[in-house]
Amino acid sequence: MAPVLPLVLPLQPRIRLAQGLWLLSWLLALAGGLALLYSGHLLAQLWLLRTFLAPSCPFAALPQVALAAGLGALGTGLVGAGASRASLDAAQYPPWRKVLGPLLVLGTAGGGGLLILALGLALALPGSLDAGLEDGLGTALAHYKDTEVPGHCHAKRLLDELQLRHHCCGRHGYKDWFGIQWVSSRYLDPNDQEVVDRIQSNVEGLYLIDGVPFSCCNPHSPRPCLQSRLSEPHAHPLFDPRQPNLNLWAQGCHGVLLGHLQDLASVLGGGLAVTFLLQILVLLGLRYLQTALEGLEGVIDAEGDTQGYLFPSGLKDMLKTAWRQGGVAHRPTPEEAPPEEAPPEEGLPEA
Repeated sequence: MAPVLPLVLPLQPRIRLAQGLWLLSWLLALAGGLALLYSGHLLAQLWLLRTFLAPSCPFAALPQVALAAGLGALGTGLVGAGASRASLDAAQYPPWRKVLGPLLVLGTAGGGGLLILALGLALALPGSLDAGLEDGLGTALAHYKDTEVPGHCHAKRLLDELQLRHHCCGRHGYKDWFGIQWVSSRYLDPNDQEVVDRIQSNVEGLYLIDGVPFSCCNPHSPRPCLQSRLSEPHAHPLFDPRQPNLNLWAQGCHGVLLGHLQDLASVLGGGLAVTFLLQILVLLGLRYLQTALEGLEGVIDAEGDTQGYLFPSGLKDMLKTAWRQGGVAHRPTPEEAPPEEAPPEEGLPEA
């Protein structure tokens, strides 16, 4: 049975392979550590923005899987660096001979699987982020006024902080505030005729105004912020409603947060792709180094050439061997079973 992808490794190529693997393993450990840090940063950002994401949005699964994949890559890199360095010394390598086999299995099945899953999530989940932000921000705007309702009493503060920090206003623009009641009813005078007229003119009994909260104001504006009567052309002589960015934040929070989180996901996806490539190279190199040293009893500087390979035999032969060793080999039927030999007859004693 011929081995799969054999590679002849003389003395000097074996040493260069071990030295190159040591460097690649440290690069893999560095990439895994960076993936850990960046996925942790994305997870922290999602924790801060959880109020503005729909609970059903699956985007939070990306940093969680990336954390596990980064941890696996970090462990693979550290163990690979230790094994490749120990392979240069015949006295240090024997303890690693028992470690390399499980490492290659876990690194390929576990670490590689997590990296592929994280890469798939980095490519697929940003599309679901749009709908998650759309629903989450709509809910946050609707509860802006509920400062005394249990479960929503922090909605106003969080939304004001969001608009001030990310320089945005409303869900898609400042006019989104015109279609919801964002002023709490406790601050409305029921004896004010203007308030009564506004509430009665709305079929849902809401107090709607053409104004925005203070957090929509652009502090770089050269004049005091204009928050009310924004749709009346003659209410503010020097205010041009066609250029609200001179006074208010021009962008909606949906577009700002969508771009921000998608940028983080794309950077994380690029880092995971580099980590995946490094992990493949390290695992392949470790496998060739392991099989080459097994033929030399663990002595890398032994005289003569040796052969490294991925598998000791072809895939068909490996499956056949595993099938037979698994105890499911073909058992002969009673008709196919060879007849039992009759016991030899004992001779009669001589008279």
